[in-house]
Amino acid sequence: MKKKILINPKYEHLRSFITSLPDTFSQNGKVIYQSRNELRVFEKAGLSLNVKQFGIPLFFNRIIYKGFRPPKALRAYEYALKLQHLGINTPEAIGCICMSRRGLLDRCYFISLQVPYTRRFYEFGTAPLEGKEEIIRAFARYTARMHEAGVYHKDYSPGNILFDIREGKPEFCVVDINRMKFGPVGIKKGCANFARLWGQQPFFRILATEYAAARHFDAEVCIKWVLHYRQKFWKAYSQRHPPEFQLDL
Repeated sequence: MKKKILINPKYEHLRSFITSLPDTFSQNGKVIYQSRNELRVFEKAGLSLNVKQFGIPLFFNRIIYKGFRPPKALRAYEYALKLQHLGINTPEAIGCICMSRRGLLDRCYFISLQVPYTRRFYEFGTAPLEGKEEIIRAFARYTARMHEAGVYHKDYSPGNILFDIREGKPEFCVVDINRMKFGPVGIKKGCANFARLWGQQPFFRILATEYAAARHFDAEVCIKWVLHYRQKFWKAYSQRHPPEFQLDL
C-alpha cells in the first residue's frame, strides 16, 4: 500500500494525526454522515477537524484515476486552496491522503476545518419567502462573485451550500468541492448553475433578478434562463426519483 500525503504547512503540527487516519479513522471521531463516503469530526489541538473518507472507486474508475484524473481527495484539497486564494469561502484545507494498492487508487481522505454554519439551502423548498428575501439576494451576489472569478461548482445543490446570519448579514460557504470547473462563466452557464436548488418560482425570480444586477445582465433574460434550466433539471430528476419538495414547474 502506497500513500501520497499533502499537508497545508500551516497545519504541520497535525502531521501525526493526519498520517494515522487510514488506521484510526473508523475507531475515532464523531460520525456526521455515513454512506459510500463517510464524514467524521475529530477534536485535535483545539481544532474541530472534518475528515471525509472517500469510498474505494469501482474498478474502471480506479484505472481512470491511475493516470488520467486526480483523485477526489486531491482535487478537494487543491480546489479549497484555490478558492481561498480567490476569496471564496470554503472550509480551510488541512491535508489529504491518497492511497493506492498495486498501482490502483484505494481509499482517500480529505481533511479540513469544521465550519460553524448551521443552515443549508434545503429550507427554501416550500418555505414562505417573507423575511428571507435578503438571504436570497445576498446568495445571488455571492454566486455572481464566484462566477466572475471563473469558479463553477458543478454540484451546486442545497446540501453543498451552507449559510448563517452573522452580525446581521448572511454568510455563505460552499462544500463538497471536488467537482469544480475554472474558466469563464457566461450568462447561460451561470443561470444553469442554479438548477439543482430547491425552491418555488418566486424564489428563483428574486435570485435571477439580483444575479443579473450583480453581473450587469438583463434581468428578464436571466429569469428566463434560470427557470428554463430549473424546469429541465427537475423534470429529468422526477422521472428517476420522487422530488423531496412540492414542485411548481
